[in-house]
Amino acid sequence: MNPPIPPTIGVFDSGFGGLTVLRALLPLLPNANYIYLGDTARLPYGSKSHDTIARYAVSSAKFLHEQGAELLVIACNTATALALEDIQQALPIPVIGVVEPGAQAALSLSTKNLQCHPERSAAESKDLRFASAAPDRAPIESVLVLATAATVQSHAYTRALNALNLEANEKACPLLVPLVEEGWINHPVTDEVLKIYLTEALTAAPATQTLLLGCTHYPLLEPAIHRTLASIGHPLTIIDSAHATAQAVAAHLNLSPQTSKPIAQGSSLCTFYATDSIEKFQRLGSNFLGQPVSEVRLIDLGG
Repeated sequence: MNPPIPPTIGVFDSGFGGLTVLRALLPLLPNANYIYLGDTARLPYGSKSHDTIARYAVSSAKFLHEQGAELLVIACNTATALALEDIQQALPIPVIGVVEPGAQAALSLSTKNLQCHPERSAAESKDLRFASAAPDRAPIESVLVLATAATVQSHAYTRALNALNLEANEKACPLLVPLVEEGWINHPVTDEVLKIYLTEALTAAPATQTLLLGCTHYPLLEPAIHRTLASIGHPLTIIDSAHATAQAVAAHLNLSPQTSKPIAQGSSLCTFYATDSIEKFQRLGSNFLGQPVSEVRLIDLGG
C-alpha cells in the first residue's frame, strides 16, 4: 500500500517571520508542496484595526486556497491572535495558527518538568493532568512570552496558556523585529536591548523557568537570547513557537516528526508570493529561511 501523499501546505504571514515556520516544516514534511505568501505591501498588521487585519488575513488565506493549499498555516502571531476564527470560517480547509501550538509545547514542557522533579507534589501532577478540564485550579508554572506589542495587547497567549492552567507573563518587545530585519542578529545593540527587555520581564516574574518566543522573527535571536540570559544569571528553557507549529502540522497530518528523515535543503517544492518588493523579500527571506529564496512572484491583493 502506497503511503499517503502529503498535501499542499499554504503558509501565510504579513511579512518574513513566517519563513521560520516554513524552515521548521521542511525537514518534518519533506515531500509536501509549500506555497508561502508574505503580505509585505500591507505590513505591519499590528498597527491596523481588528477588522482591517481580519480583512487582509482572509484575503491572503483565500488566495493561498485558490492556489491549491489543502491546509493553511497562519505563521503570523498578529493574524492568529486577531483573525484566526475569521479565517477558519472563510475557508473549507484546516487552518492552524501559531499561538495554540506554542502553548501546548509549554504544557508538554511542564509535564516533563514534573516527571524530572519527583519532589513536586502528586497534587501538582494531578492538577497538570487535568488542567484543561479545570482552569480554575492554581497555575502550575509561569511562562514568559516575548512578543510584539500587538500580540501582547491581544492577550492571545495569556488565554491559551491559562486554558492549560499555565500562568502567562507577556512582555512586549517592539524593537526586536526591526533589529532582526536590519540583520543585527549578533550585534551589541541587540544584546543590550534584549538585556533590558529580559531584565524587566524577569524582575516582574522572577520564578519563571520557561520562555516562549511569541513572534516568528524571534527564533533568529535564540542564540542571542541564550547569551543574554546567561549574562544576567537567569537561564530559561526556550520554546520556539515556529518549531512547535511545524510539529502541530505534522501531528495533524498523522505524520511523526520523530521518524521523519532530514533532507537536503531545497528538495521540497516551494512557491513564494509577496505583495511588494520582490528584491527585499529575496534578501531578507533568505536569512529567515536559512537558504536562498531565488524566485518570488509579485501579486496584488488590493487594499
